Amino acid sequence: MKRNDTTASQRSRSSAGPRGVSRDTCTSLYIGTSGWNYHDWKDGFYAGVPRKDWLRFCGEHFTGIEVNATFYRLQRQSTFERWVTETPDTFRFAIKGNRFVTHNKKLADPLPSIRLERERALALGAKLAVVLWQLPPRFKKHMDRLAGFAAALAHWDSTRHAIEFRHPSWFDDEVAETLARHRIAACQSDAADWPLWETVTTDLVYIRLHGHTRTYASTYSTALLTRWAARIRAWLGEGRQVHVYFDNDAEGAAPYDALRLMGLLKLDAARDPPAATRRLPSHART
Repeated sequence: MKRNDTTASQRSRSSAGPRGVSRDTCTSLYIGTSGWNYHDWKDGFYAGVPRKDWLRFCGEHFTGIEVNATFYRLQRQSTFERWVTETPDTFRFAIKGNRFVTHNKKLADPLPSIRLERERALALGAKLAVVLWQLPPRFKKHMDRLAGFAAALAHWDSTRHAIEFRHPSWFDDEVAETLARHRIAACQSDAADWPLWETVTTDLVYIRLHGHTRTYASTYSTALLTRWAARIRAWLGEGRQVHVYFDNDAEGAAPYDALRLMGLLKLDAARDPPAATRRLPSHART
């Protein structure tokens, strides 16, 4: 992993081991997948589960989920309301900010779009934990745009925000300090196709695991998951809230990797997941 920054939390990382997270900290830890509506999972993770129940099934096995659909189109309030009813009370959603803001306008004049998304997402209520804003990989550092965007996010203060930077020109102290000043998390984004900015800017830590050796596809090794588990324990011990979402969905690894990480942290979802665990492929059980 490429290290672009060092924080106090990284210096105090605990060693990997069998320890789980305490009851007090498990309410600050949310683990799941990036999206859930994948046809290729039908005969694996979702075997025997009707499509209409896929989100409910995820709610039984994970503690949170990242919504991809909001990146591509605005959702109806009725859709958000349905998602709320289909998931446990303790379940949380992270939604991706619409690409019109991040990719089309590249953070310019963001306030009208932020207000529109905020009004739609009100239907999620307390289950909306974070809005993740994913920047394009070729979008280089632009401090004026970032400063304006960060200021505009203050108009959506009922939830937290995280930004995923993919171009390394953003990976510096000036950007980190701006994020910290506005209580915006820098997303730790692990992938084969862009570098990982390993920094913590707030009491919120947001992690996207896209596939370490093959972006969107490869399964995470037990060694890598154990390293992430150690970091997570350290961050929770510092009183931070942690979200981890697996985006290595192309070959179906994401839900199994999420369950494996939960197992390493001894974190149970709303209900025990024996059915999903039984479906773990042999390479994911070790």
